[in-house]
Amino acid sequence: MIHYEYPLSERIRTLLRLEDLFDRFDAFAASAEPHAHHAALLTLFELAEVAARADLKSDLLQELDRQKAVLVALRGNPNVQDETLEQVLAAIETAHHGIYQLPGRVGQHLRDDEWLMAIKQRAAIPGGMCEFDLPSYHYWLHRGAEARAHQLQHWLGPFTPIRDAVAIVLGLLRDSGRPELQHAALGSYQRMLESRNPQLIRVGLDDGLPCVPEISANKYVLNIRFVQVGAAAIRSCTDRALDFELTFCTL
Repeated sequence: MIHYEYPLSERIRTLLRLEDLFDRFDAFAASAEPHAHHAALLTLFELAEVAARADLKSDLLQELDRQKAVLVALRGNPNVQDETLEQVLAAIETAHHGIYQLPGRVGQHLRDDEWLMAIKQRAAIPGGMCEFDLPSYHYWLHRGAEARAHQLQHWLGPFTPIRDAVAIVLGLLRDSGRPELQHAALGSYQRMLESRNPQLIRVGLDDGLPCVPEISANKYVLNIRFVQVGAAAIRSCTDRALDFELTFCTL
């Protein structure tokens, strides 16, 4: 099953983008190939841009505080596993402390590195990172894979508290919802949201179906249109009945 997520606020949209970039960095950095490490470095630049939002740190700190208060109230609840609860609370405390200790804007350590900024500037030019443009970068790419990987992890290090906080918040958000089996008879689905006020909508589809959901929503109504993949002209999957999972997630 493939899950498609649709955020209903700019804050959650930013967290999903950061999560995707962190995962992409890991995939590239795990390789020993120079081209993969090149892609990992470009991903770091993207991370710095997305994380530079002035209110990101304060938003995460406030959300961690709020979730900590909610979870502390569950201590002693017979329906809650004490060990798991304490592990989550400890993770929240660690992430909160790490973000609080971060100086300035997230990713500032990359902006303060003139060599990295020269690379970032050339990266904006199509084909602008050839060896004759950046000989020092060409040299770096020809260093040993272990040395490059160590340097990449060093540059990623200051992002760690943000990454931990993003994982905690999105994990709690996703765990807040329970999937419901729904049916779309003619390639579309509509539902009034009433008082649900979700922050994230998740749609799960069988990966064998050649359709993807186009989701639009506001605080009143949810619309999902299932469209064919790879068709010359986008059209609804009206030739079959579709069963899918729908999950409303709210912190």
